[in-house]
Amino acid sequence: MNLGVHPETLYKMRDSGKLSTLARGLYRVSDLPPLGNPDLATVAMKVPDSVICLISALAFHELTTQIPHEVYLALPRGAEPPRLAHPPIRVFWFTKRAFEFGLESHKLDGMRVRIYSPEKTVADCFKYRNKIGMDTAREALKLYLERKKRNLHALLEAGEVCRVAKVMRPYLEALM
Repeated sequence: MNLGVHPETLYKMRDSGKLSTLARGLYRVSDLPPLGNPDLATVAMKVPDSVICLISALAFHELTTQIPHEVYLALPRGAEPPRLAHPPIRVFWFTKRAFEFGLESHKLDGMRVRIYSPEKTVADCFKYRNKIGMDTAREALKLYLERKKRNLHALLEAGEVCRVAKVMRPYLEALM
């Protein structure tokens, strides 16, 4: 967000240690406590039309044992790929219906971050199982079903939207 601070002032503050650089053109006051999710916050600021998806969303919702080494982003089909030097990102293009379904907005480190719901994230994992691995999709479904707060209707609806309901159903039946 542009606060009307002259670039020369920003550079002086950065050089004196009062500001730290998160990404090109993105600064943070150094005295603040460390960010809990610096990569997600940085991507949300630099690519505001994107949605955190797949393994990054699984990690946010605590539905995986994996640690994402890049930020997984969803963009609407036809959108320009973002050009970020850091953090590393992996982009997936979704159809309009799949892109808009299951969107949630969360406050992370004082910033609005768009992340898919747990149900949509699990369905997306089945949709992109050939890119992220079937073991990741199965683990996500298993961890989702172990939750007290689960919504099987929303999970099946997400499977329909992502066109993977028939793929998910045998795994769902085996784990129930």
